[in-house]
Amino acid sequence: MQMMSSERLACGWLHKLLVLLVKLHFAFAEPLQPLNGTGCTAKGPASYILVFTGHWSPQSFPKQYPLFRPPAQWSKLIAASHNRHFRLWEEGSSASPGVQSFAEVGVTVELMKAAKEARKKRTVGVMYRTAGIPNGIGHSSTEMLIVPRNPLLSLMVKMIPSPDWFVGVDSLNLCEGNRWKQEVTVDLQPYDAGTDSGFTFSSPNFPTSPPENITKITSQMPNHPANSFYYPRLKELPPIASIKITRQRRTPDRQTSISNHILPNSINPQRFSATPLDCEVSLWSSWGLCLGPCSRGGVRHRTRYILLRPANAGSPCPELEEQDECVPHNCIKKRQ
Repeated sequence: MQMMSSERLACGWLHKLLVLLVKLHFAFAEPLQPLNGTGCTAKGPASYILVFTGHWSPQSFPKQYPLFRPPAQWSKLIAASHNRHFRLWEEGSSASPGVQSFAEVGVTVELMKAAKEARKKRTVGVMYRTAGIPNGIGHSSTEMLIVPRNPLLSLMVKMIPSPDWFVGVDSLNLCEGNRWKQEVTVDLQPYDAGTDSGFTFSSPNFPTSPPENITKITSQMPNHPANSFYYPRLKELPPIASIKITRQRRTPDRQTSISNHILPNSINPQRFSATPLDCEVSLWSSWGLCLGPCSRGGVRHRTRYILLRPANAGSPCPELEEQDECVPHNCIKKRQ
C-alpha cells in the first residue's frame, strides 16, 4: 500500500511539472509585451538630432505680419520624452497651468515642475530645450537620447508675438515594434491654447473666461476677418514651422553635440508659395451734403478707407470714393 501511494504521489508531481512546462512554453512563445503600453520592444536607446525650422515669413503669412515691437520670432523649444501615461498638451483638452504660462508669456517653470513630478512616476524620461530664434525664419536644434520605456516625444514652441499661440507635436512615437525610426519630418500648424481671446498677433491681454480647449488655428477658424490667420481663399494654411528628427549613430569617439544651438543659415528653409492677401476696405461712410444748384441737380459724395493693403497678387482695392446725383429735397444751394 505504501508503494502504491508513493507511485501516485510521484505521478501527481510529474503531472504538475508537465503542466508547468507547457505553460512556460506558451508564455515564452508569445512576443514580449512592453510595460510602457507603447508597443516598443527595441533593444537599447536611440540617439536623435531634433531640428526645428521656422517658416513664418511675410510671403507665406502677409496679414498683419509683425515687423517690430517685437518682430516675428520663436521662443525656446521645450520637449519631453515620455510614455502613454503623460501628456504635455493635447488638442481638444484644456491647457494645464504650465501650458497656459508657456503659451501666453513663454515661461517654462510650471511645465518643468509637472515634468519633474512625472519623472518620479517614471512616465517622463528627459526634458529638452533649444535656444529661441530671433526671426520668423530660422533653425534651432537639440540632441536627444530616447529609451524604449519612453519612446514618445511631445514639444511646444511659442509664437512671438501672439496672445497664446504655439506650434508643437503631441505624443509622436519614435519606435515601431522592435525598431527605432530612422527619420521623421512633421509640418507644424499654429494652435490656440484657449486661455486668451486675442484675435491678432499684437492683441492686448484678454483672458478667456471660462478657458476653452486647445484648438488648431486654420485659414477659416476662427471665422473672423480680424484674425491674423484668416485667409478665406486658402483651403489650409501653409506650414508655419516644421521639425526633422534624424537618428544618429552612437560611437565612442563622438564629437561634442550641437544641442541647444541656433543652426547656421546655410541650412536653407523650405520654400512655400506666396499666400495671396486680398485688399480689405471699410464700410461706406454716410452720404455727404448735396452741393450744387437745385435747378440742374447737385452731387453728393461718400468715402471708405483701406483696412488692409493687398499683397502677393491678392485682389486690388476697389474705388474709395463714390458720387451720386442729389435728390432735389436734399439739395442745399451754395451761398453766393
